[in-house]
Amino acid sequence: MKVVVIGCTHAGTFAIKQILAEHPDASVTVYEKNDNISFLSCGIALYLGKQIDDPQGLFYSSPKELKDLGAEVKMLHKVTDVDLDNKTVTVNNLDKEETITDSYDKLVVTTGSWPIIPPIKGIDNNKVYLCKNWNHAKELFDVAADAKRITVIGAGYIGAELAEAYSRTNHDVTLIDGADRVMPKYFNKEMTDIIEKDYTDHGVTLGLGELVQEISGDDVLTVKTNKHEYETDLVILCVGFRPNTELFKGKLDMLKNGALITNDYMQTSDPDVFGAGDSVAVHYNPTHINAYIPLATNAVRQGILVGKNIEKPTVKYMGTQSTSGLMLYERTAASTGLTIEAAKQQGMKNAREVRLTDNYRPEFMRTTTPVVMSLTYDADTRKILGGALMSLYDVSQSANTLSVMIQNGNTIDDLAMVDMLFQPQFDRPFNYLNELGQAAQAQEANK
Repeated sequence: MKVVVIGCTHAGTFAIKQILAEHPDASVTVYEKNDNISFLSCGIALYLGKQIDDPQGLFYSSPKELKDLGAEVKMLHKVTDVDLDNKTVTVNNLDKEETITDSYDKLVVTTGSWPIIPPIKGIDNNKVYLCKNWNHAKELFDVAADAKRITVIGAGYIGAELAEAYSRTNHDVTLIDGADRVMPKYFNKEMTDIIEKDYTDHGVTLGLGELVQEISGDDVLTVKTNKHEYETDLVILCVGFRPNTELFKGKLDMLKNGALITNDYMQTSDPDVFGAGDSVAVHYNPTHINAYIPLATNAVRQGILVGKNIEKPTVKYMGTQSTSGLMLYERTAASTGLTIEAAKQQGMKNAREVRLTDNYRPEFMRTTTPVVMSLTYDADTRKILGGALMSLYDVSQSANTLSVMIQNGNTIDDLAMVDMLFQPQFDRPFNYLNELGQAAQAQEANK
């Protein structure tokens, strides 16, 4: 079996390892256009904020490791065309400027994603930077050393983390987003109000509900929005990602944004072509429809499934709840599934939200701290659709608990009474998640 893999970050790396573990006699060739693999881009903000000592720790594999496993690794090789009928790929060797053609029995598309570049006047200014890969990270690390003012456009997870990171390195930071809140896809207003206060307490200027119209200037840039103008030394774009699937337009089934659609075994509309990672749609369990949610966790799991299913359908994809988390100014924020706003947008008319704030352990302990929580659920079925937590206490694993409950179709009644440990050092007789479920029960009882 001859396998060609296009792209080698998270999904590609794990697919290659699993293929060779399951089929050690397989011929596996990977074509990667960059000069590195397996970079954990979720660690960029930690690197730029000087919170880690050695950025090489952000790489968990290498071309040598894959070669030692038996793969043929072609770095600085860009696939420019794919012929699905004849099962061939055309590849440019970027180092030698030559073109080759290769054949395959099975093709693995792990081409990842690329930052969305909005049509803003002046967006091509050489002081406007992207933040996606290792080369971007190195460039930002160097240029930030000579900058005093940094403007981040986009207040999703990456933009939020970059704004915090640069505020820690004594930069004057401005965070701009067209939405009127930071990270509205993940947290309700009660929670984002807390995050926004943390930003302003640390000197970050927030330009929320503002649309960038123009970027101009040479030594000093001016970012003009529909409401204000901001002077800055550099701009970082963090407005989202799009799948890298141009090679397959008109050839494979896709969502409108270009994300490849796969079945339960990670096969695309061509059964000999597999997809994983940021280039494909996920099976989103809270809505039971395909969605584009580029996360490393999704990529790793999908990559492994490609390896398990490359010869024949064997292990089904469980789908995802899009569980994620981050820490800003020592405050943990984590979420899974749908917010109430997202549920309503999906047409879930009977979706409801309950909110609760309570200390994570008894007040007779010398210290405790509040946990701010929200739970989204379907009032008809009482099934959990999503949840979010925020605290100076580490509540990240509680988002994982809610994720499992969404995966399993559990209800607010299950959450209210599910067995959890009690020990005053850790929690109350009812864990705060139990209390959140009980608050949902009480809300329904009062309807």
